[in-house]
Amino acid sequence: MSSNGSEAKSGVAVIGLGSMGFGMASSLLRHGHIVSGYDPAPAAIAKLASAGGTSARSPAEAVRGASIVLCVVVNSAQTEAVLFAENGVFPVMAPESVFVSSATMAPTDARRFAARLAERDILYLDAPISGGAAKAATGALTVMASGSTAAFDRAADVLDAISSKVYRLGSEPGIGASVKMINQHLAGVHIAAACEAMALASKLGLDLPTVYEVITASAGNSWMFENRVPHILEGDYRPLSSVEIFVKDLGILQDMARAERYPAPLAAAALQMYLATSGAGMGAEDDASVARTYAALSGAALPAVKSTT
Repeated sequence: MSSNGSEAKSGVAVIGLGSMGFGMASSLLRHGHIVSGYDPAPAAIAKLASAGGTSARSPAEAVRGASIVLCVVVNSAQTEAVLFAENGVFPVMAPESVFVSSATMAPTDARRFAARLAERDILYLDAPISGGAAKAATGALTVMASGSTAAFDRAADVLDAISSKVYRLGSEPGIGASVKMINQHLAGVHIAAACEAMALASKLGLDLPTVYEVITASAGNSWMFENRVPHILEGDYRPLSSVEIFVKDLGILQDMARAERYPAPLAAAALQMYLATSGAGMGAEDDASVARTYAALSGAALPAVKSTT
């Protein structure tokens, strides 16, 4: 029984039990779903078992008996491995079951995976997510999804459990991936701009908490400014979202833009700052670490780093 008293619902396998995947699995358990899961980290699957889920020793084992598979990994390469590598899910998923792909990837990869799964009548939902670990834990993610009506219908209870908003963007796989890349374009540029502005504020001798207070009440504010600048003020660069995420995502965006012969100079400039930050050894740290790169280049003084792990 779920915490709200409803009967157990469909069996769901969650592949990838990091901060996002574990939060989604927890939300599913609260809504009465039977949840199995796999992650290469033994601690992650042990945590799922402690929360009431069933741990598995491979993706293939996790999906046996599941009608919905949530794949919550980092990129298309990891998604491909979950599907088709040794002990992957493709050979063991039942026809008419649904593979919900939440990794950020190029739309061409989403279309390729969907076509391959269709060979065994497995439904594919191109369903990237946004909201971070906190919203994953509370079942309040935003899902940007595209796929067939049948895929949406079969996965409806699962999507309701993990999200506060589900956008049905179209019937063709790849649309969800494209919309997520537009989101990442804006998010990556906004974070880099926030870091650039705060390092400049320091260089000008301004009081950074006051600048934060003023900007969050002014037209220059953005969700990313409001969310990430506190990391800078607190010197806390534990990776809620790492620099390497935007090295990856803005790299994908540049490839997409180049294929369309479309100029994306702001995204390109932001990508260079993430690359520089990664190259300076901060790739696994919070993406607000870009401010530290600006500080190192300019001599600006930021609050002392208190934590990175």
